[in-house]
Amino acid sequence: MRALGAEAALDRIAAGGLVGFPTETSWGLGADARSDDALARLRRWKGRDADKPISLLVTGEADLARLGAEWTPAARRLARAFWPGPLTLVVRCGARLAEGIAGPGGAVGLRCSPHPVAAALAALALRRGVGPLTATSLNRSGERACDTRADAEALAGDEVALVAGPDAGAAPASSVVDASGAEPIVLREGAVSGEAIRAALAGARA
Repeated sequence: MRALGAEAALDRIAAGGLVGFPTETSWGLGADARSDDALARLRRWKGRDADKPISLLVTGEADLARLGAEWTPAARRLARAFWPGPLTLVVRCGARLAEGIAGPGGAVGLRCSPHPVAAALAALALRRGVGPLTATSLNRSGERACDTRADAEALAGDEVALVAGPDAGAAPASSVVDASGAEPIVLREGAVSGEAIRAALAGARA
């Protein structure tokens, strides 16, 4: 399947299809996070359990209103320190999303990528009122994420269309911080170190 431009990729997502896109870490798998059918298709393709939440791709703080995000002081401080970048922030979101996007209590992982393709898709989705888009990794459940376009092409098959543009950055996976409560919790230490996260929360970026 030929690579799609951003507009064509959004058309496919709006119609319930799946799209693979590069980020600064690895390749992501995009679907309309408001569509139960699209999420069911994504889970079937990945072989992902229905009880595992799925993160979302956002433009940054400008994208939070439509998600009804409860932006805690910790989330705000970390976003301003590391977004756009490889940090997923988990916050509660009140917007209607497909079943299984949110974890317990309505918490959702939000990812703001600096990669030009991922950033363009997120911005275009916001302008067109599509999505938000999922930001789960492009891989079968339990297998490694695709680091290169060649890996993505070998895996995608006919069901996942890839977006044209620069390849993924092949950097370490994003760090994940649960900022939904009074005290933020580092759930996964990845590209952003725990030390840098603690320093940002203390008011000084490492």
